[in-house]
Amino acid sequence: MKDTEQAEQDTKTLIRVAIAGASGFAGQELLRLLARHPHVTITVATGSQSTSTPRRLPSLAKIWDGTVVPLTAAAFAADAVFLALPEAASAELAPVLLKSGLRVIDLSGAFRLRDAGARAKFYPATPSLPDGVAYGLTEFELEQIAGAKLLSNPGCYPTAALLGLLPLQKAGLLKRGADIVIDAKSGLSGAGKAPTERTHFSENHGSVAAYNAFAHRHTPEMEQALGQPVTFVPHLVPLDRGILSSIYARLPPGSTGAAVTAAFEAAYEDAPFVRLTGDQLPEIKYVAHTNFCDVGWKVDESSGRVFIVSVLDNLVKGAAGQAIQNFNVMFGFDQKAGLL
Repeated sequence: MKDTEQAEQDTKTLIRVAIAGASGFAGQELLRLLARHPHVTITVATGSQSTSTPRRLPSLAKIWDGTVVPLTAAAFAADAVFLALPEAASAELAPVLLKSGLRVIDLSGAFRLRDAGARAKFYPATPSLPDGVAYGLTEFELEQIAGAKLLSNPGCYPTAALLGLLPLQKAGLLKRGADIVIDAKSGLSGAGKAPTERTHFSENHGSVAAYNAFAHRHTPEMEQALGQPVTFVPHLVPLDRGILSSIYARLPPGSTGAAVTAAFEAAYEDAPFVRLTGDQLPEIKYVAHTNFCDVGWKVDESSGRVFIVSVLDNLVKGAAGQAIQNFNVMFGFDQKAGLL
């Protein structure tokens, strides 16, 4: 689409949007961003259950002054619905909304995995995938996203890992058969809003803990995109938000640092939300509260090793922000609308 045509469409189109699960961390981020989106009107925001108590959100006062109401499919008088719900709730509600002709952006993992066996293990409430579903890693799936009826937003850990690895995979710069190790640290909001012993302040303050080694549900999502196994170990760190992924991989013999740099630059030449930092390795504080993913790397040519660091805000680029970026693609808006 030409720039003038894009501008005309952007000024004429207002999309009716509903949000389910608006009282959770990701749901509140959706409300905060969509309330200021130039091409959106929010028709309703619901809680995560039909028994949810109606409530206002003090943190969004004078940004969005509506009331979060109980969840019911009948409430969604909209063109598009964002689902920030637990997987089982999304698996039940999304097909109903699709049959009503709505376009759905789902932030859960319910529809991410194509393999039925993997879904049965990690997302048992989704026995099959509806027609028209697309995986929403925006930088690599634009064509599929544009025509999607159901958009499955990637997980926060896979977003960080895949944005660091896919440019090399697509350029043939990952050594065949060599292990890929993804060591990721996440702030506590990535565990969701429901309190648990693991997310209790006294359990996390001053500590770092690895969890779900070889068993995390985001592992098959990464392997699906890369087409090979990975060793993924996540860690909880005492931060509110943010993910830092340290990624270790091997290059094919004869690969150079210049080739790695060229692969990243080619992959993200037109990507508005990926910032390349080269050998100046990025930090979480530079992406907090933004939709940016910063990617840096170092290459040891003598040993054929590459070390990649990718950082993002798990509630924005890892959830609500990427969902809105995908919404923009689905409805023909500039990817940056409502995000910059």
